[in-house]
Amino acid sequence: MDIRENIPLASLTTFSIGGPARWFAEALTEEQIVEAVEWARERRVPLFVLGGGSNLLVSDAGFDGLVLHIALRGIEVCADGVLSAAAGESWDDCVDQSLKFSWAGLECLAGIPGTAGGTPVQNVGAYGQEVASVIESVRAYDLHERAFVAFTAAECGFAYRQSRFNTTDRGRFIVTRVDYKLRPGGAPSLAYADLKLHFRDWKTTPTLVEVADAVRTIRRSKGMLFVDGDTDCRSAGSFFKNPTVAQEVADRVRAIADERGVALRVYPATDGAVKIPAAWLIEQAGFPKGFARGQAGISSRHTLALVNRGGAAAADVLQLAAEIRAGVEKTFGIRLEPEPVFVGVALQA
Repeated sequence: MDIRENIPLASLTTFSIGGPARWFAEALTEEQIVEAVEWARERRVPLFVLGGGSNLLVSDAGFDGLVLHIALRGIEVCADGVLSAAAGESWDDCVDQSLKFSWAGLECLAGIPGTAGGTPVQNVGAYGQEVASVIESVRAYDLHERAFVAFTAAECGFAYRQSRFNTTDRGRFIVTRVDYKLRPGGAPSLAYADLKLHFRDWKTTPTLVEVADAVRTIRRSKGMLFVDGDTDCRSAGSFFKNPTVAQEVADRVRAIADERGVALRVYPATDGAVKIPAAWLIEQAGFPKGFARGQAGISSRHTLALVNRGGAAAADVLQLAAEIRAGVEKTFGIRLEPEPVFVGVALQA
């Protein structure tokens, strides 16, 4: 296995931020994953597993260990609507493959950057869909047991933007393959408000491809579709999670909205809780689209995305994020939680 030294990480992240990896390796096979893990173990070197780099903020000092880039390839279309994807496959390519066969279940997840291997880790979701609803199984390498294991969806511990892979078992497993159980010939999901608005004048039900195209169009209008040369795209996507709060907290926030004469739309969550859009909270706390602190700023098209306006350091992004979080907490008493994975940095407590 080719293990290189002092490889810059900024170009491997959508934020375009990050110093060098002390050591760097790319795994094209499961065997190479095992080899790299053992290399790091024998030398007592810290290990960080890198996928598509789309939900990541890396320290300007880089990572003083081995960065293992998962580059396993292969998409298999199996019987009964099962799409099996190697962890290093482009997620958007997986979506397009499902559309090619008219299999429903991924159409609203079009345009999301990253790789298939990252989808179960974060329970990727958008526009009314989550991968938790279609994942059949996840294959992974267990760093503790030094063996490959498989999990059913029920064993993955899925919740909003969560799984066992980024909570209780964070850092234990390296995902190598994901199987998605889709619906051949199924109808597209049109539950999300933006999609309802987009298709409001249609006389016929859109196809899966038309829904995926609409999602990409909407994402692009918000700067959430990654396009080369677009400053709003130098981000980690949504930086904060939409907070889930008790109904009485939502009522208090609604009272503030009513006093200001602004509309607030909330969404039902589990166990009687309510989900409030983080973007709304951020804007109402005084941080509009285009707000900036030096080279770090908020996207000009989507309040939820923090962007590298050109030459921003990780510290710049963290400072802005801390200011936003403090402002929202002061205004509404709600503490926003970040979505990205932080490597060598931390958001102010």
